[in-house]
Amino acid sequence: MRRWWSPALAAVEPRSVQLLLLGVALVAASFYAGTLFGSSASPALVLPPSRPRSPDSFRAKVTDVPVFTNRVSRTYRAKSVTVPDHGVDVCPLEYNEYVPCHDGAYISSLKSLDTSRHVDLESICPPWEKRLFCLVPPPNDYKIPIRWPTSRDYVWRSNVNHSHLAEVKGGQNWVHEKGKLWWFPGGGTHFKHGASEYIERLGNMMTNSTGDLRSAGVVQVLDVGCGVASFSAYLLPLDIRTMSFAPKDGHENQIQFALERGIGAMISVLATKQLPYPENSFEMVHCSRCRVDWHENDGILLKEVDRLLRPNGYFVYSAPPAYRKDKDFPVIWEKLVNITTTMCWKLIAKHVQTAIWVKPEDESCRQKNVDMNLLSICESNDNISPSWKIPLMNCVKLNKDKSNIQKLPSRSDRLSFYSKSLEIIGQLHFSNSQEKI
Repeated sequence: MRRWWSPALAAVEPRSVQLLLLGVALVAASFYAGTLFGSSASPALVLPPSRPRSPDSFRAKVTDVPVFTNRVSRTYRAKSVTVPDHGVDVCPLEYNEYVPCHDGAYISSLKSLDTSRHVDLESICPPWEKRLFCLVPPPNDYKIPIRWPTSRDYVWRSNVNHSHLAEVKGGQNWVHEKGKLWWFPGGGTHFKHGASEYIERLGNMMTNSTGDLRSAGVVQVLDVGCGVASFSAYLLPLDIRTMSFAPKDGHENQIQFALERGIGAMISVLATKQLPYPENSFEMVHCSRCRVDWHENDGILLKEVDRLLRPNGYFVYSAPPAYRKDKDFPVIWEKLVNITTTMCWKLIAKHVQTAIWVKPEDESCRQKNVDMNLLSICESNDNISPSWKIPLMNCVKLNKDKSNIQKLPSRSDRLSFYSKSLEIIGQLHFSNSQEKI
């Protein structure tokens, strides 16, 4: 057997041998330290001790690092946008949750809004001279967000420091305070025992207890009035992607909780404008105590759901009118049944606190109701036209040509597929702008 030592090594200078041995010792020490301190069964979140921030903290104080000269100032937009020599100003700390076009102070000053239809919760942008032009700072004591999948259950409390939501919704297991963390048990208003059990129940209702939501054909979901988006988080194991939205209302900024957890969500509301999605975008639209008056205004909001649902798509409704017999809930339920029947939706299940309808694939029923003047048909338009800021339409669209309904591409193909669709929309928008000019 060959030995690792050879006479050639004897020719190496003593200093080289010393350096080699020192390197081996450092490697061994590093391995030992990693074994000793890195063998914890659960990952640890270690951050430097937090300190209250002052405006001066925006400036670096290390001599070897460039000094940031940005000033803390509430600056407004000018007609001509220029960046000053000292850099864009930083908004004062009280603006750490400022959302452009959802500024409560500005919107409350508008007296002509129809609050009965929740127009005040829509995106309303102030004139240019009243728009902030400064960098929105993070909250005081902001920490690097916890990464998924741990963030499904825990986020730093200082990053979204809203205790009111935990106080109001803690009994429904939305969110609980746990030391320096927010803990999300996975509950909701209508599934306080956990989203997993609720999702399993929905799958049983759709498939007569023979499958789950995925086997029922659900791939993309729109969650209306999502709260802290636990429903969306617990759909991920089924490979179901969800877009969640909720208004910026009295529940504080629910969407901030969802985003901090790493869940796709946006501030929005069903009021007088279409949602910014093309028709036939989702296999399921979900409302769990979403506080939307679906029965009002001749069911115009349900007709927006119909626009977004693909044929054979599901509308899941978990709310008091589906099960309570007191107050005016039976009247609301009767209106819902009348509206959905006119649109030829089929009520396939009603169990516990939930009702599920299916949008028809066969348009013969709708055509019959159109002929009887029970239903209005939308004028045919390009289904890839942008729906941003478009008023709601009190009508439905007949999908007579099934070839126009694109088959959902595979997961691996969606990045390229959707980018092409967006490119077409962008070209369409540009050409329309050129025509107006």
